[in-house]
Amino acid sequence: MELFLHSALAFPTVLFSFLLCLAVLYWLVAALGILEVDVLDGDFGPDGEGLELEGLAGLLLKLGLGGVPVTLALTLLVFFAWFASYFVELLLLRHLPLGWLRYPLGVALAAVALLPAVPLTGALCRPLRRLFRKIEAPSARSLLGQVATVRSGTVSPRFGEADLDDQGAGLILRIRADESAGFRRGDRVVLLQYLEGEHAYRVVSEDEFKGL
Repeated sequence: MELFLHSALAFPTVLFSFLLCLAVLYWLVAALGILEVDVLDGDFGPDGEGLELEGLAGLLLKLGLGGVPVTLALTLLVFFAWFASYFVELLLLRHLPLGWLRYPLGVALAAVALLPAVPLTGALCRPLRRLFRKIEAPSARSLLGQVATVRSGTVSPRFGEADLDDQGAGLILRIRADESAGFRRGDRVVLLQYLEGEHAYRVVSEDEFKGL
């Protein structure tokens, strides 16, 4: 354990260790429904259609890492880079009397560690793309009137997620509603309107939809 911590906290592995801790914290928060899974995503489809290639999402798409949430791609990228950096530190760097040279060498190593991380992340992203494929407007509208279950802690005009049982693997949908509706995790809502610009649905309670 001491050897593991020494290698994980040595420069430059500590950079990726910090990012990996942030990623784990993010996924824990997302699992509680406080953040959306695709919180960092831009407005583009899984194959880049209609995308203006800019920012982080555009860069990942150029690297062949599109089609999944940006947060997932970044998590996998950081993990593989951490893995490569950790073992270089464990098997090589800790045995060398580097002194101050560790820092410029570490910066170079951090950059090099990303090289194998990109194709490995791409290889994992490819089979996952179909699970995260965004629903295009025509098929999205076919879901209107169906009942979903709120999975996020709250629902507001800018945030909210719900689970929809599609008799398959299930869908995680973005939903929107006025905060005055007071939706909480586990509430049943009806998909009332598809908000194309946000890839989200405006929802009302099941009772309100039935006129109760």
